[in-house]
Amino acid sequence: MALESLSKEETLAMRKRLIGQSCRLFYSDKPVKIVRARGQYLFDEKGKRYLDCISNVHHVGHCHPSITEAAAAQMELLNTNSRFLHDNIVIYANRLASTLPSQLRVFYFVNSGSEANDLALRLAQQYTGNEDVVVLDHAYHGHLKSLIDISPYKFRKLAGQKEWVHVAPLPDTYRGLYGEDHPDPGQAYADTVRDLIEEVHKKGRKISAFFAESFPSVGGQIILPKGYSPKVAEYVRSAGGIFVADEVQTGFGRSGSHFWAFEQQGEGFSPDIVTMGKPMGNGHPLACVATTEEIAKAFTDNGVEYFNTFGGNPVSCAIGLALLDVIEREDLRGNATRVGTHLKNLLRKLQASTSSDWRCQIFIFRGVGLFVGAELVTDREKKTPATKTASLLVKRLKEEDRICVSTDGPWENVVKFKPPMCFSMDDAELVVNCIDRILTDMEQNGPELEKDNV
Repeated sequence: MALESLSKEETLAMRKRLIGQSCRLFYSDKPVKIVRARGQYLFDEKGKRYLDCISNVHHVGHCHPSITEAAAAQMELLNTNSRFLHDNIVIYANRLASTLPSQLRVFYFVNSGSEANDLALRLAQQYTGNEDVVVLDHAYHGHLKSLIDISPYKFRKLAGQKEWVHVAPLPDTYRGLYGEDHPDPGQAYADTVRDLIEEVHKKGRKISAFFAESFPSVGGQIILPKGYSPKVAEYVRSAGGIFVADEVQTGFGRSGSHFWAFEQQGEGFSPDIVTMGKPMGNGHPLACVATTEEIAKAFTDNGVEYFNTFGGNPVSCAIGLALLDVIEREDLRGNATRVGTHLKNLLRKLQASTSSDWRCQIFIFRGVGLFVGAELVTDREKKTPATKTASLLVKRLKEEDRICVSTDGPWENVVKFKPPMCFSMDDAELVVNCIDRILTDMEQNGPELEKDNV
């Protein structure tokens, strides 16, 4: 039986029988069966259209013609083991190098962001000769065992924290130790990393790396305060470690103003390793690690060959090159800036329009370009997370308006927006108007709003 001939019920039954139950679906209580997509839109088996606000993987839009044409053309010609000499991998590496600081000139191609982060960890530990890693609270860096170990978001639910992993406070100027009213929150949060390193040294241990997402996503769509990363890099390097920037979710122009999110920290700042993944293949499994010649040499000098059978294969690199062309040709960075600014302005108006006696209010929204989070709280003064209400909002947007969003943050009360980069002004207006309507209805009808703190 052809897969496309299955009914939705048959597909669900087969999935329950054949696929691990920890592999959860979006809207698991009432999942959507998507059979085709284009741009920022998804279509179910009945032809109903859904607006996709969360597929940051399909960076330039679902099924972009330039991407599919490049993939098909190269697939018809050649796709083989990456250990054969081929033009595409070096041409692609050269294009990527042109977007990065001059010292990041050596590339390792892999198949996923998890693979990239695992390799970055190996590079850091080999280069420094140290094991210990500093990470941010609530961080998530991938599903491999090595990455679960450095992801507080995961390891706190499992075996717990390893002795070689050290957790620094999340630089959240809304809920964290230092708020926006602090004269220099970037310096203050960086000093917490310095203090943590000193504690590590007192235990007779040494740091290999500070490992962080350039914009912490699972942590709640956090934008790091200005000056934070350069100061952390200074402290980490003086302790013999290196700075790893995880751009798996935020790279390739999502911030609009810059190609890489770490560039938001200032023109002179450069990580020692940059990892990338999700958006670079527009849905195709393509990821990469970029680093310095010195770090790469140390990895080579260990005498153990590194190879990746499929990482950087001709088809993957053809897709990667096509994606870079689309970003430039369609001015998607400019679009991210324009539409992201419009989205935040609309959220600002919504925030201003909510009365002080609303039980659920959008108190804070944050973001850069098309990386935006809107945090829901039940009390602006106490900042009580409106977890249940955020969940209901996500469900109603899908059921009533066919808009796909999801939540993040430690309390799952941050509605996140990381749509394909072709997201439009009209899309932004539709989403905020629907959010306004649903929250107003929730307030007027009372019972749907959470009565107790979550």
